[in-house]
Amino acid sequence: MRRLLAAVLALFAAAGTLAAQRADLDAHEWKVPWPNSRPRDPSVDALGRVWFVGQVGNYIANLDPATGKFSRFEIDSGTLPHNQIVDRQGMVWYSGNAAAMIGKLDPATGRITRYPMPDPAVHDPHTMVFDRAGNIWFTAQQAGYVGHLNTRTGKIDLIKVPTPRALPYGIWMDPKDRPWFAEFGSNRIAMIDPATMKIEEHILPNPRSRPRRLAITSDGGIWFTDYPLGALGHFDPASGRVEEWPTPSGGVTLPYGMTVDDHDRIWVAETGKQPNRLVAFDAKTRQFVANQPVGAAAGNTIRYMVFHPSSHDLWYGSDLNMIGRVKVPTVLAPLVP
Repeated sequence: MRRLLAAVLALFAAAGTLAAQRADLDAHEWKVPWPNSRPRDPSVDALGRVWFVGQVGNYIANLDPATGKFSRFEIDSGTLPHNQIVDRQGMVWYSGNAAAMIGKLDPATGRITRYPMPDPAVHDPHTMVFDRAGNIWFTAQQAGYVGHLNTRTGKIDLIKVPTPRALPYGIWMDPKDRPWFAEFGSNRIAMIDPATMKIEEHILPNPRSRPRRLAITSDGGIWFTDYPLGALGHFDPASGRVEEWPTPSGGVTLPYGMTVDDHDRIWVAETGKQPNRLVAFDAKTRQFVANQPVGAAAGNTIRYMVFHPSSHDLWYGSDLNMIGRVKVPTVLAPLVP
């Protein structure tokens, strides 16, 4: 790893730093009251509550941003929830990363419904996303599978990723309602055809690329964080063309959590920097338009982010036990070298 990071430094040293001191985004963090519980993977429900999991703390919780009040729901010991998403009915679905199951929490009653994996080899559901029908597609990183949960019947279908040690990670739906996922263990991104349940893999040209998270813009472009190379990548499904841009802070940036806003701007957390830096890239103009530090000064990692269109807020969880919000401006000017 040291050798790889040194190569990354040398590769991007000439790229310089774009407006590294720019800091005009309105950011705020709330301290989660349960210490060292790794709050992560937020989403916002219809009431404006921000839900998240405590991966180490084994809980599901929400924050009311208007009052600053936190509410906690206990789940099975040893679940190690990794991700959660909230459906249209307000049910909170979470991945039991150490429990080989997906759970559904009813916040009104506290009742939990459990959906165990049908194959014991798939022991680590990871990241989830809803399709248009309200069903769930998910990755299982160490197991090397992707899956589909019918939320009405509870039926789970599992698909083995063809590439050995693919480590399927981030997942997102495209405008055609097809799931795409990143293979963090290889230089590939992949798509699942929902009609056939077949996986179509696409090889990235740099053998050292390791895509970690995905975001998809309104034109169907597939964007990914290239974690070891410190770059934001784009894959065009129509042409197969791949482009990458070094993230703007320079050096080892380790881009990780990412999302996309309603203006097709890609937001990325540079976790190789302390404090982490939040950068934005305009997919239409192909220019970086934001770069500023967020969160505490040291020891932080922003692993996942979500954009909430109604409030125009970006939400994230932090390894330093924070839930953070950034007010996303309507207009952002290009950064100046």
